Order: sequence, then structure tokens, then C-alpha cells
Amino acid sequence: MAYGEKPQTHVIDTSKASAARMYDWLLGGTENYDVDREACVELLKIAPSSQQLARGNREFLRRVVRVLAAEKGITQFLDHGSGLPTQDNVHEVAQRHRKDAKVVYVDDDPMVLAHARTFLDDNDNTKVLGYDMRRTSDIRAATEGFLDWSEPIAALFVSVLHCLPDTDDENDPARLIQTVAGQLSAGSYMVICQLVSDDPVVRRDVTDLMAAATNGKWGRVREKHEVRRFFDGLDIEDPPGLVDVIDWRPDSPPPPLHLRATDWVEWGGLARISG
Repeated sequence: MAYGEKPQTHVIDTSKASAARMYDWLLGGTENYDVDREACVELLKIAPSSQQLARGNREFLRRVVRVLAAEKGITQFLDHGSGLPTQDNVHEVAQRHRKDAKVVYVDDDPMVLAHARTFLDDNDNTKVLGYDMRRTSDIRAATEGFLDWSEPIAALFVSVLHCLPDTDDENDPARLIQTVAGQLSAGSYMVICQLVSDDPVVRRDVTDLMAAATNGKWGRVREKHEVRRFFDGLDIEDPPGLVDVIDWRPDSPPPPLHLRATDWVEWGGLARISG
């Protein structure tokens, strides 16, 4: 495995919750602390479907990477905000179908990076960068020679954009997507999804809880029309278009509408960059 050029010196802060560790707990993992579990308990009070939603999102990630590798022929992946290693990570799914697939994981959570060093140590076709995903120029520079930017790349933003606040500069989530899309060659793909809710109380309460629990390392729960704006200028793969991710090319029939969560969903899809 290749690593980023700059060593990671951040200390794991166990006094505040981490979105990555909370996600790990919701998936049934063990790489989390009391503060993360306590935040998850409060989250489940506001949005009881959160654990189900996390699992559905992880299944979507597996499916969309499989489609990109097996059907679209993509052999390069750039995973923004990759989170803690778990079963069927991006490189495992991609390399199952394309043995030469290369995967770059980008995350600035110290615990994620510590585990990635161990988990990916024997895989030369993976690279881990300890960068904030908004450092697009640094990410591009650090992957030169590992990724071929003249060839198609799949850029993944799976369940991470709600961690970024709206701003009036290049750090705005929509601007971030535009910047990354502009770096990619024709034939590349963008995978984008984030937490949305039609309920303003859920949007407000979850956003307030997560901002407090993570010491401000949070953006906000958005609405579908706001996520749709992230896809401006991209060719959305349709069918199925932009959907609740459990409906994105499911391997088995998803639950009927009357059995689905009504608090919030993970919403988005796959888009192609045309030349």
C-alpha cells in the first residue's frame, strides 16, 4: 500500500464523537468509543431508521462499485471520506472484478488512517491520503503517478457531503463536486449521495445533534432538490436516476413503500462525465 507523503500526526480525540466511528457502530462494528455510542443513541431517538439506513448505504456502495468495475470497465477509484475499513471495501469489490483496479482512500480521521495502514498494508494497488476531501489540488498532486488522470476515474462521495457545511467559497459541497468533476477525464464517473429528509424537524434536530457531538465537524441534512444540484452538468445514469439508494439497482426487491423509513433517507446516484 502507498501512503500520503505527509505523516499523520493527529491524536485520536475520544472526547468528541466521530461521524466515521458512529457509522462503524451503526454497521455493527467495534472501532468506536462510548462517546460515539452515546451520540448514536441520541441519533436513533430522532431518526430511528439510522441503523437500517447505514446498512442500506453500505450495500449501495458495494453495488455501485461492482457496476463501475464489472460493467463500466473502471479500474481507478477515488474514495472521498472513506471511513473505517469494514467488509467489502471499495478495493475489495473493485479488485474482485478488475484485478488491476487501483483505489485511493481519502480521509482525515486519525482512527480511519491508523486502521487503514494495517488493513491495506499488503495491497500495492491502494493508496491512503490523510487529507480533508476539500484539498482537491493536494489530492490531485499526491495521486499523480499512481492514478492516470488522463483515463477514466470513479470519484466517490458516498454519505459524506452532509459532513460539509455550505460556504461561499471553493469549500462549498457543490463547488467541491464541480472542482473534482472538472479534474476528471471524459468517461469518468461521480457517485454522490447524502442524507436527506422531507421533515424540517428531523433536518434541524439531526444537524444540531451532530454539530454538537462532533465539535462542529458536520454540515447539514439537506433536501432532495439540494442534492440534485450537486449533479448539475453531469449525465445522470437513468435508469434509475437519483433515488433512495436502496432503490439503486438492488440485488433483491427493496421493501415496499409502507414499510420504509419516513424520517430520512440516503439519496443520490451515479453520473457520467461526458466529453
